Amino acid sequence: MDIIRIILAIILPPVGVFMQVGFSKHFFINILLTLFGYIPGIIHAIWVIAKY
Repeated sequence: MDIIRIILAIILPPVGVFMQVGFSKHFFINILLTLFGYIPGIIHAIWVIAKY
């Protein structure tokens, strides 16, 4: 299941984070990072998926 989340994190980072942790602070942080730059959003999403 983590493989699907990682693929989603590469395509749409907030969706991958949402599938892992739901509506939490990490989800909103990831939305901000994705808005500021696509690459920071991807890095944060993969980090959240790997950690939780």
